[in-house]
Amino acid sequence: MKKTIRDVELAGKKVFVRVDFNVPLNNGVIRDTRRVDSSLATINYLREKGAKIILASHLGKPKGADPELSLAPVAKLLSERLESPVIFHSTPEVVDDEVRRLVDGMKEGEVILLENTRYDVGETKNDRELAEKFASLADIFVNDAFGTAHRAHASNVGVAEILPVKVSGFLIEKELKYFYEALDSPQRPFLAILGGAKVSDKIKVIENLLDKVDEIVVGGAMAYTFMKALGHSVGTSLVEDDMVDYAKKILEMAEEKNIAFHLPVDFAVAKEFADLPPVYTEGRDISSDSMGLDIGPKSIENFKEVIARARTIVWNGPVGVFEMSNYAKGTGAIARALADNPGITIIGGGDSAAAITEMGLDDAMSHISTGGGASLELLEGKELPGIGILEER
Repeated sequence: MKKTIRDVELAGKKVFVRVDFNVPLNNGVIRDTRRVDSSLATINYLREKGAKIILASHLGKPKGADPELSLAPVAKLLSERLESPVIFHSTPEVVDDEVRRLVDGMKEGEVILLENTRYDVGETKNDRELAEKFASLADIFVNDAFGTAHRAHASNVGVAEILPVKVSGFLIEKELKYFYEALDSPQRPFLAILGGAKVSDKIKVIENLLDKVDEIVVGGAMAYTFMKALGHSVGTSLVEDDMVDYAKKILEMAEEKNIAFHLPVDFAVAKEFADLPPVYTEGRDISSDSMGLDIGPKSIENFKEVIARARTIVWNGPVGVFEMSNYAKGTGAIARALADNPGITIIGGGDSAAAITEMGLDDAMSHISTGGGASLELLEGKELPGIGILEER
């Protein structure tokens, strides 16, 4: 396991903390505060221990300085959450002489938030000069931004290569605990539920999980590629034709490894990609003029039975077009079945997490990941650059 902020002396130290404040903004108003709220445990611990806290985050994908993507609204929200002023100075350079002056004048327990790290184009290139600017402000590096841990940027990997002490915050500690325990020592049966659009996005995940899980459920548009591999008609459903042979191979591998591989047995279909009242297929075949947009009622019942007997579950990707109310039934049923499960339930960020939150089921899950892409790469068995750079305990 990686060292955390519990493992280092913090009093009087300047601590550069990479957080994930990439929040949805609408005319300067934050629509969802969860990413800020999830950082509070780490920030408050650092304050209690007498650290001088320098927070860094990106927001959106600006091409240089963009006032619409300033972190000023986040600084205001964070001040409210901490019930204490957060120092904030907006500059296109991210780190300028005024920022250095403010950092030099910080007292123990004070917090400064830097401007959007992507105002500097060197951020995503892991530019050494920018990393040195960040490192010049601090004694210790803390990574608590799981959502960007799969990217090697100046504010997570570059700065950590320079600073002598580099540890994780509590959010990354929690993410690693749940994913590593699930992958390395799960309570069994261990079930993976995979949805979303493309088999190609999940190739490495499926291959890695076939050596770890007892059962797999596949839904979403991914399922139609498997249906075609099995010889079923899929109509105008989204299919990756270049992945059909690979899907056959996956099914053969699952059989060889004695992994129960569950696919839908019926579908909710429509003649166009629109939120129309669904028609349900009798079986797995879809007529030539229709497209599958959700799993059908028999599939829902089958999947609920599989979920009920599992004791560790990882879910990544919706099983239908859940943004359309007529085709959200499958994803909703999966979410409720997970909420009812007494075992370990881990939601792999992204659309799955959005569905859980939309249904108000956050508290019923063991863990909802804050990083869709990062959690996928962990499930693939990769080491994330923003994690690998941290010190081992």
